[in-house]
Amino acid sequence: MTDDQAEIKEYVRQRYGERARQASQLKVLNVEEAACCAEGTCETDMDDSLGSFSNLYVQGELEGLPVEAVAASAGCGNPTALAGLKAGECVLDLGSGGGIDCFLAARQVGPKGHVIGLDMTPDMLALARRNAKTLGISNVEFVEGYIEDIPLPEASVDVVISNCVVCLSPDKEAVAREAFRVLSPGGRLHLSDIMALGPMPQGMRDDPQKWAICVSGAEERETYLGRLSEAGFRDIDITEEGGPRSQEGRLPDVTSVKVIAYKPA
Repeated sequence: MTDDQAEIKEYVRQRYGERARQASQLKVLNVEEAACCAEGTCETDMDDSLGSFSNLYVQGELEGLPVEAVAASAGCGNPTALAGLKAGECVLDLGSGGGIDCFLAARQVGPKGHVIGLDMTPDMLALARRNAKTLGISNVEFVEGYIEDIPLPEASVDVVISNCVVCLSPDKEAVAREAFRVLSPGGRLHLSDIMALGPMPQGMRDDPQKWAICVSGAEERETYLGRLSEAGFRDIDITEEGGPRSQEGRLPDVTSVKVIAYKPA
């Protein structure tokens, strides 16, 4: 890892650690209020620059989840909705944050399934573990580590999901390789992520602040496809989920996408 990459990772870790601390201190009573805080539309000190929450989850999905998990969310999609999770499957969530997608996945895989949340931010891990304890569920665990160096055995999970996290990594080739390595033959990758709609100026690439808000790390479609293909994935599909998100008139625009890819059986 280069010094520049290390600087970016540390800045991202600090920003999302602060997000976790803010979510832990919120005084809200229900998930609707927590969702507003995640969006930045309620009167709190929550930092709303790290992600958007609107329309990511259908009504009722968040019912019963800890408000802290909802408030900490900084995603750009709903990877569990597109993953087609089945009872008994083992799921890995890259960059699991406060645990929202892990808890949704745990419902779908059932008591015979298992969900692993991987995150590099101690404050997020602490928050997620408290949320799991609040829910009283036993088929979810949270592990500290990097998505570029996943601390799991080869071919140990059925599905890899992630929500607006791959774009935060300065070494996406390693992320693709590691996701492929830990998937069992025939396993699948389901990502919600951010994609660039044009070349990214070097000045933005060098700005850790722009990385943390899911802009500078976004890549164009062909680059994204190439990384997954080189890692070994097949049947790769990338679909835009929403319109372009303009960055205050500065090119390039970025958009949210859903990504599906498979490891050959």
